[in-house]
Amino acid sequence: MDWDKLRIFHAVADAGSLTHAGDALHLSQSAVSRQIRALEESLNTTLFHRHARGLILTEQGELLHDATKAMARRLDTAAARIRDSEEEVFGELRVTTTTGFGSLWLAPRLPTLFKKYPDLKIDLMLEERVLDLPMREADVAIRMKEPSQADLIRKRLMNIRMRLYASPQYLAEAGTPRRLSDLSNHRLICQNPGSHQVQAGAILVQELLTYDIPSLLTVNNYFGALQAVLSNLGIGVLPDYVIEDFPAIVRVLPDVESGDVPVFLAYPEELRQSKRVQAFRDFVVEELFAHRQRQRENGTDD
Repeated sequence: MDWDKLRIFHAVADAGSLTHAGDALHLSQSAVSRQIRALEESLNTTLFHRHARGLILTEQGELLHDATKAMARRLDTAAARIRDSEEEVFGELRVTTTTGFGSLWLAPRLPTLFKKYPDLKIDLMLEERVLDLPMREADVAIRMKEPSQADLIRKRLMNIRMRLYASPQYLAEAGTPRRLSDLSNHRLICQNPGSHQVQAGAILVQELLTYDIPSLLTVNNYFGALQAVLSNLGIGVLPDYVIEDFPAIVRVLPDVESGDVPVFLAYPEELRQSKRVQAFRDFVVEELFAHRQRQRENGTDD
């Protein structure tokens, strides 16, 4: 299969237009059209449906586009690894972590990383699904459990715990619970039992739900749960790392918390020498060290 035709096909599929693809490739629309027709003839299939509003991939076109996307990712990775042999840190780094940790802890600290490495590009993928690092679905992962995939370099970053928090306004209106049984007078905000969450958090929620709690708000990630707490809706089950950036919220029932939840950073063995990965790893470690120092100074690391 002609690599040049595949490159042009990929550009057209991404742009959805012969004209826009031609502009990106510095080719005329007629030249792009000829290459696409030649590729379709060589494969004996139709790759695009032609519409007045643009081009739409056929089922066969979708299959080929999936293949060219994978090829493009691998070429980008190879190019980045070659550039990584130089002293500068630049290029794209695909980082995956949970919605809660990525939104509440990582993203607010990224300005420090970009200030040091302004040519670095971060693709932050926030989802609860564990992406396959050896298959290069992402370059680096920060997860709330030790990765089980083989051929990964992993570093334990810290432990977190799930605790109970509420806003001062909510507590002023609803009162502050003094014992677990007092939760029957409050609304509990927590992750949906069926959603992806850390086991220690799920166990704590199950224990809390054994009390007669009349009103419940469940959310499928901790970012949403925090927004509900900040909106004075009730008492939330949240990870302890949110306190530093939201000092106004109040810890409720200080003796109630989950077991330790380990936080791991992991990346494929083949990226061991990547300067982008090294820069990101060092940034996270430095930020966590500073985070723990502030926790000790504020007496919130118990």
